[in-house]
Amino acid sequence: MRRGHRPLRAGTALVLVGLATFTGAHAASADGARCTFPAEPIEERPWSLQRVLLDQLWQETRGAGVSVAVIDSGVDTANPQLAGAVAADRGADFTEGEGDSTTDTVGHGTKVAGIIAARSHEDTGFVGLAPESTIVPIRQTDSQAGGTIGTLAQAIEHAVEQDVDVINISQDTDAPPAGDSALRTAVAEAVNADIVVIASVGNDGADGRRRETYPASYDGVLAVGASDRNNERAPFSQSGDFVGIAAPGVDMVSTVPGGGQCVDSGTSFAAPYVAGVAALLRAAHPEWSAQQVVTHLQQTAERATPGPDPHTGWGVVDPVRALTDDDTEPAEAPVPDEPAPAPPAPEVAALDLGETHAERSERLGTFVVLTAAVLTAAVAGAALILRDRRRQ
Repeated sequence: MRRGHRPLRAGTALVLVGLATFTGAHAASADGARCTFPAEPIEERPWSLQRVLLDQLWQETRGAGVSVAVIDSGVDTANPQLAGAVAADRGADFTEGEGDSTTDTVGHGTKVAGIIAARSHEDTGFVGLAPESTIVPIRQTDSQAGGTIGTLAQAIEHAVEQDVDVINISQDTDAPPAGDSALRTAVAEAVNADIVVIASVGNDGADGRRRETYPASYDGVLAVGASDRNNERAPFSQSGDFVGIAAPGVDMVSTVPGGGQCVDSGTSFAAPYVAGVAALLRAAHPEWSAQQVVTHLQQTAERATPGPDPHTGWGVVDPVRALTDDDTEPAEAPVPDEPAPAPPAPEVAALDLGETHAERSERLGTFVVLTAAVLTAAVAGAALILRDRRRQ
């Protein structure tokens, strides 16, 4: 839920949609839990990865050769799982804080990057979905100064210049930028450059109101909502007709600065889950356009209805199906599922209606007549026998 992160720069503010407040080396999650980093490693495989058969997911690629720009609070490379995953020389810092693109005083960007590209480590069951992809770190906000529309636009422009394959933006604002804003222009440039642009939809959905957030609402951006363990919309996830897909965003384990992992919730962490799958698809199908990748993600998502809805879009991303159900080249836009064929009509057995009331009356009448005749004959016979005996 977006609260407590007041920007210090001029311009429309954007919010890191997985965070609440920051104090030194601490960060609060959307559900109020606090994480102190460095953190202890979490040994168990997180639920968001337990639902995926990783060996099947990675049978063709682990994302090698694909670069993903993480526009966020920086990506810390002191965490062993990210040490070899970050191309710092391609990064940039658009804040006025100390350090550079690999300095993350908030921890948010390091979590986002880990969900995408964290390398496996013997101390933990957590690993990124595309563990051989490369993160391009772009620091656009920090604990001292919030990002703005202007700095986000600059960050996207830098990602385009670095020729990345995927851009992840886990920030949002619900204040519509001007029609000719730099942000709209930068997003359009990224889309035109055939980059898969992914953005979180925001965490203000608990009030039930549908609203558009930016940059997720811009044309060509895949807007990602958060789902829970039951593949249903997380209560905080923003709803609206612009929602394109959903992904796990509750109790998400990921890397933190200095080492170890923490648990967090928010659409901030659903977006990189989709970005990781997109990175795998770009590695497996370099001939596919960015729009075809987006369409394939949506078409292969797991959904309860034939088409999209305002809560989870085209459904919850299915990483394994997306990577294995790719026999045909995807269309430019997803289409609703075909309705299930009607089952064949059951064979109806012949119905025995039994006798009618008239037939029953006739049968009983006949029975009575025959019985009377038999009794009469019997009486007559008995009388004849008795008479003959008397004559003797």
